[in-house]
Amino acid sequence: MREHFLDDSVIQPFWDNSVEPRLAIDSGDVVVFDCLEANGQIQPDWTVEDYLNVDRSKIHALNGSVWIKGAEPGDALEIDILDMRHKGWGWSAHRPGMGLLPEDFDYSYLHHWRIEDETCYSTELEHISLPFEPHPGVVGVAPREAGRFSTFPPRANGGNLDVRDMTIGATVWLPVLVEGALFATGDCHAAQGQGEVCVTGIEAPMTVTMRFKLLKGANLPEAQVRRPSPMSKLDTRGYHITLAHGPDLMKNAKNALRYMIDWLVANQRMNRSQAYILCSVAGDLKISEIVDAPNWVVSFHMPLAVFGR
Repeated sequence: MREHFLDDSVIQPFWDNSVEPRLAIDSGDVVVFDCLEANGQIQPDWTVEDYLNVDRSKIHALNGSVWIKGAEPGDALEIDILDMRHKGWGWSAHRPGMGLLPEDFDYSYLHHWRIEDETCYSTELEHISLPFEPHPGVVGVAPREAGRFSTFPPRANGGNLDVRDMTIGATVWLPVLVEGALFATGDCHAAQGQGEVCVTGIEAPMTVTMRFKLLKGANLPEAQVRRPSPMSKLDTRGYHITLAHGPDLMKNAKNALRYMIDWLVANQRMNRSQAYILCSVAGDLKISEIVDAPNWVVSFHMPLAVFGR
């Protein structure tokens, strides 16, 4: 086993199976990725006006690609997430046309976080804090198709999965689609709820340490994850839960989220943008019932531990 380091001087804001790899490794090797925040340009002192002028061609500012020697289509990569270390700050935002409720939030808003040791503190809301529970939002290999592809939608190659369960101690399996696999990662989150409903978690620059193992002939159809317990460090004081029913799961999801935003504004001393952000970084959107036609139930769970300070 050898350990390698990739600095953040080169970003890869796309998927492309013809990209020149930055690094070639053997199965069993460890790679330390120094990752910028998702946009590759936001700073802790930025205003919302700065955010409006972000260069969107740099999103996501991935680190890679890594060539795994011997990897061929039909194999799989086993990736152990050994460590993730923050750099003291992060941000969250919503912007027009994105997120689960673009029709409700047609303006941009930027929210900053201070991260100290194992806690993320809101710079605007003194009573809000979250545990540092990091994960890389993007883990992926090169797609089998030729050409250059956006990193925004998740694909067969993995990519922008935003699965918070890919945390420290988790193992991720990805199908290999091209020779060498060409793995890249980034878009690190210091915290995120299930659903990432406003389109951001706590976006933060981090150093990510991963170990890679090649599994020959695994023929994995899509990504799989195994995570450690507990599911969340926020599971200490119970939850407030809003429910929405109907025959359309997307409409139900939107309404369950709307009801939670209403509750937060009415009961937790925050405006609607702050509530939307908190839902994205701390709340969990769940399908609670999908067997009693013609209506299904979606629920939104807000852990009460975020209001601890």
